[in-house]
This record gives sequence, structure tokens and C-alpha cells, in this order.
Amino acid sequence: QVQLVESGGGLVQAGNSLRLSCAASGRTFSSYAMAWFRQAPGKEREFVAGISWGGRNTYYQDSVKGRFTISRDNAKNTVYLQMNSLKPEDTAVYYCAAADRSYRGDDQRKYTYWGQGTQVTVSS
Repeated sequence: QVQLVESGGGLVQAGNSLRLSCAASGRTFSSYAMAWFRQAPGKEREFVAGISWGGRNTYYQDSVKGRFTISRDNAKNTVYLQMNSLKPEDTAVYYCAAADRSYRGDDQRKYTYWGQGTQVTVSS
């Protein structure tokens, strides 16, 4: 098993930046592909960005391409989400999740482990 703990959320004005972190403990971090999802009030949880186990491959939801960057440091057992040019519509609870290292995709059902989430609020 792996335990995931997100941090770095907060309240920011539109146009500013935040960096989210997700610290993993338990099984070897590099055994997992990682992703960030988010859930806005009254909406379903959606995929934001994903990264392969080694960090070579990344993929994004269209609405965040060019603004968000996912990265990982396997030596620190941590995955990051750098969010720039934030918009009010980015307001949501952000979750990190882990899937089998062979998986690449946005299907939530493939992600076995989830963090508790961190709130991001972007004011206009």
C-alpha cells in the first residue's frame, strides 16, 4: 500500500501561481504512475494531469495545458503540480492518486490510492 498526503493549497488571486505537493509513504514510490485530479463544488471529479513512473511522460487535461506542470522526484517520494496563470474556474479540491506503474491515462477507476485532497481557491 501507499499513503498520499497533499499540501500547498490555498487562496490566491487570478493570474497568480501555486505549487501543490503530494508526499507518498509505504511501498516504493517509483512503482506507481501518479496523477492529479480535482473536484469543484457541485461537479464530478476530473483528471488534471498525469505522469509516468519514471517521469518521462506527462499528459494533461486540455484546459490546463500550458499553465500547469506535473513533475515528480522519486528520491523524495513526491509528486508536484505547478499551477500558473490560475483562473477562478480552477477552484476545486485537488487530489493526488497512484496507479500501477504500467498505466497511463485519466480513468479514475485505475487509480488505487488517493490522498485526502487540498483546497485551491482562486479569486477574481
